[in-house]
Amino acid sequence: MTNYQMPRGTQDILPNEIEKWHALEEFLTKFATLYHYKEIRTPIFEHTEVFKRGNDSSDMVNKEMYTFMDNGSRSITLRPEGTAGVCRSFVENKLFGSADLPQKLYYMGPMMRYERPQKGRQRIFHQFGVEAIGAKNPYLDVETIALGYSILRGLGLKDLVVQLNTLGDDASRNAYREALKDHFSTSLDELCTDCKRRYEQNPLRILDCKVDHDHPAMKSAPKIQDYLNSESRDYFDRVKEGLDALGIPYTVEDRLVRGLDYYTHTVFEIVSVNEEMGSQSTLLAGGRYDGLIEYFGGPQMSGMGFALGMERILIALDAEKIDITEEESIDAYVLCLDDQAQCNALAITTTLRSHGFIAETDYLHRSFKAQFKSVDRMKAKVAVLIGNSEVENHTVSIKRIDTQEQYVVDQDQLIEKMDEIFEERM
Repeated sequence: MTNYQMPRGTQDILPNEIEKWHALEEFLTKFATLYHYKEIRTPIFEHTEVFKRGNDSSDMVNKEMYTFMDNGSRSITLRPEGTAGVCRSFVENKLFGSADLPQKLYYMGPMMRYERPQKGRQRIFHQFGVEAIGAKNPYLDVETIALGYSILRGLGLKDLVVQLNTLGDDASRNAYREALKDHFSTSLDELCTDCKRRYEQNPLRILDCKVDHDHPAMKSAPKIQDYLNSESRDYFDRVKEGLDALGIPYTVEDRLVRGLDYYTHTVFEIVSVNEEMGSQSTLLAGGRYDGLIEYFGGPQMSGMGFALGMERILIALDAEKIDITEEESIDAYVLCLDDQAQCNALAITTTLRSHGFIAETDYLHRSFKAQFKSVDRMKAKVAVLIGNSEVENHTVSIKRIDTQEQYVVDQDQLIEKMDEIFEERM
């Protein structure tokens, strides 16, 4: 039997839901512009090597990517995240040659991962993200975190916690990896299969395990702060100093390592503590990365960014009962009083649209009463009436819904009268 239902882990965004998406997209774009970020659009699929880099230990690379061979026998992957594609484009298009660094870029669009679908986690999901590439400065980290925090607060969200950590530089991280391997070596047989793989690839990722998070070895694991060299410690202190100066509250979470292997120094998450969010409470997350630009063949440059899940933001807004949409309405509904006047009604509707008015008319040959119900349902500001007599006299009747005033004007004066009405409404 043919299956005409949407695939598991996907969703239809219906017309009665799309307004909140539009409102969120517009809000995010305005905030990015305020911080002087410019939009970049990268392909929805890339060569697999863009995402699968060396001995990567992340679940995304090892278990969640949609990878296939195309007709040219090339391995292609649907993008599971945005940072890698932006960095590939940054290098390929030589944006590192700009005199104005860091290059501040933002993106918005669908990502694909093969995961177990649940509330706030879909196989096709949408992200908004920012990347500031070309400067390694703790206060740029602070600005990036401030942007993410300001976005969420600007939307009206209040049930938020900023979680912060550092992974240090290469030397600090290598020392910490060795400490973790020593620590987990005696209990490795008790940990899950993924943790055994992570132990060999990147033991930091063991700390992010959702299966063994309550194991005693997890709770007694060494902390990264004890293995930071002076340079890494100073960098993290200045990040905290900057957040304190901006009045952004945060907690230091020793086990926060993030889900991707390319992070260095600062990592952070902003989570909702609203009980309705359940286990999928992370709204926004990111950090600094030092090796990606060089990996793609560019110069040694550092980047800092974050991504937020748009579906999760909308769920969080619902949880806190915040509506960011404006009341949906139209400017004019053209009522056709006689079937013979339908062609004229369409012409009038088209004329209104060509002058910037949101207009609709009837195509179902409904009664006057039924059409007026559409005026109410669509919250039309004006009703324009035309029938045989109006056609013969080359006139239209205009009714303002707010004041119930009614006017009869020549059809050639329709737009002039509409402009007058809407100027008064303003």
